[in-house]
Amino acid sequence: MSATSCLLTEDQFLCAICLDVFTDPVAIPCGHNFCKKCITEHWDINDSCQCPVCKKVFSTRPELHINTFISVMAAQFKQSAQQKASSISSSEEPVSKPGEVPCDVCTGTRAKALKSCLVCLTSYCETHLEPHLTAPSLKRHQLVDPVENLEGRMCTKHNKLLELFCKTDHMFVCMLCTVLDHKVHIVVPLEEEYEAKKAELGRTEAGIQQKIQQKQQKIQEFNRSVELSDENADGMIAQGVQIFTALKESGERAQAEFTDSIKEKQRKTGEQAEGFVKELEQEISELKKKSAEVEQISHSEDHLQLLKSFQILSPAPDFKDWTNVGIIPPSYEANVDDAKEALIEQVKKLFAEVKMKKIQQYAVDVTLDPDTANPKLIVSDDGKQVQHCNMKQNLPDTPGRFDYCVNVLARQGFSSGKFYFEVQVKGKIKWTIGVVRESISRKGHVQLSAENGCWTIGMKNENEYKALNGTDVSLTLKSQPEKIGVFVDFEGRRVSFYDVDTAGHICSFTGVSSAGKIFPFFNPGPNLGGKNSAPLIISPVNQTE
Repeated sequence: MSATSCLLTEDQFLCAICLDVFTDPVAIPCGHNFCKKCITEHWDINDSCQCPVCKKVFSTRPELHINTFISVMAAQFKQSAQQKASSISSSEEPVSKPGEVPCDVCTGTRAKALKSCLVCLTSYCETHLEPHLTAPSLKRHQLVDPVENLEGRMCTKHNKLLELFCKTDHMFVCMLCTVLDHKVHIVVPLEEEYEAKKAELGRTEAGIQQKIQQKQQKIQEFNRSVELSDENADGMIAQGVQIFTALKESGERAQAEFTDSIKEKQRKTGEQAEGFVKELEQEISELKKKSAEVEQISHSEDHLQLLKSFQILSPAPDFKDWTNVGIIPPSYEANVDDAKEALIEQVKKLFAEVKMKKIQQYAVDVTLDPDTANPKLIVSDDGKQVQHCNMKQNLPDTPGRFDYCVNVLARQGFSSGKFYFEVQVKGKIKWTIGVVRESISRKGHVQLSAENGCWTIGMKNENEYKALNGTDVSLTLKSQPEKIGVFVDFEGRRVSFYDVDTAGHICSFTGVSSAGKIFPFFNPGPNLGGKNSAPLIISPVNQTE
């Protein structure tokens, strides 16, 4: 059997279908052998009985019989292979696998190489590497991690080790090359070029990773932009639904009012015509009576009687002159124009309310700073109200306190983004509110102007409003506001003021510098004998829908 094993190879005992050692081998008429199960299943799933190896087709399905001789040989081969595998697995050296470098010294089954020698140009397993680790003459050899094709590390021209790099020609060279062909070139050891290239690769890798990170950040930016776009779109759609729903309701109300006004004119015209008709019908009735009376007298043949009746005949009544009396059909164009203007105003109001709600999202909690308040001002304990008290309080004259103008600042200052707050001015006839730079002068008269870092508006007298900018600018308001909203947009460089109740825009300062902090500013004005005693009140912002 040992002789047989030497003559037969593993391929001869493998089934061409399952590629494993035969199990119950059978021979088909063309002479090829297969596992009985493999060839049976193969024919079961195909339309014709064909040999998988030579492709010969059989008209009828061959009868299969197990080949006992091949079966015995296959079993013995399988047993031998298992014993051999067991022997190899019990060895201390790991067997080289596909893709691994095998030991060049091993005979038969080759073990996995542990190192390659660049002097011997040979790869060694752990056992055969021992001399290079112990023999003094071999210790000087250069060992590297296992590599294939060691011959490729030899100079084909001089049969010497390629241990240098020519930077001039960008090629690997041996020691003889530097003397003969590259003697005037820049040549460095492989290790030096290796370190240089490794460092360059490191920089390249770092650059690649940086670019990857930048691109990933860009992807995140794009994704975030899409998310923000979706959020904004959803918000705008919701606002649009609110606007158009309100417009629909307002339009329906306006349509009903418009129809009612037209019908009222129509009704009055009808009533007027009906009155004229009744009056004319009454006159016609009287004239008919008179006509009957005249006709009766005129038919009399008694001369005396006709003359007597004519003498007592009453004169014709003095009726109204209808010559210039008429009914002018009413014009409805004014109603159409009024309805159009009302609808436009309603649309403006709705959009103003939407804008106001958007601005109110930037509401901040503002409280007054009593350490900045003029001594004639009283600040409430919660820091939300301030009013003039006529009498100067005994307070320390600190650098931050206003000593002449009745001003006070908020505790909170802002230098970026957007912020919004509301102030109630109901019941007052003088006041000034807005925002100012932290650097505003606290002593003496303070000139409120954009040039001095002050963006404020105020009520100077009843129904007289001004934008304070050195030369005050008059503001025309449709109604007297009871609550003022102040909105600061650092990015847009704008300070805007609003009538909160009507959502109407009062005015805006543009070109606001973003350098330094900006603080909310309040001046409740003088008491004026109680006429202006109402406080300025920092109101909570109502952001409910």
